[in-house]
Amino acid sequence: MQQRLSASGRPSGTDGYDFSYRMVVDSRYQKVARTKSILRSFFLVQAITLLLGLVLLIFQSASEGLASRVLEISATACGLISLIIGELGRKRSRVNMLRFFMVASSIAVSLLMFCAIRKCSGFMAAKSPSFWETILALPEVALAVVGLVFHLFIIGYTVHLIANMSVPKRAS
Repeated sequence: MQQRLSASGRPSGTDGYDFSYRMVVDSRYQKVARTKSILRSFFLVQAITLLLGLVLLIFQSASEGLASRVLEISATACGLISLIIGELGRKRSRVNMLRFFMVASSIAVSLLMFCAIRKCSGFMAAKSPSFWETILALPEVALAVVGLVFHLFIIGYTVHLIANMSVPKRAS
């Protein structure tokens, strides 16, 4: 077969005569690709937040003792493991892994928020907490709040991703 000569520097076969044979990508697939890339950046920020919180907890537990921070450290570890599961579900488009991620990460974030609220209420109940105790508690509470905000976005985008990955229901 003889190739067509390109008049305006276009590669051959793109002169428009093959229009009827071109396929259009369904908008669902474009939404899935866009949501996956957004979720990747949110997962990265959430992982950094959890790792910073874990490092902060380990440094603070060195002075207080590890036994008083078991719930916070285990909730942070659960959050990191659920993020790994969520990343695998995102990459491989596995709906069940994404659902498990949503449940496990919600439990982890709820536990972390409980620990942060308990710590703040403990400081408020104390007669006069020292200045340094208050300063040392602020990053932990700030990381918990930032983690909660990002978690809400992650859950929203994960639900959106699952909805677009599922087969559309046909009206009968």
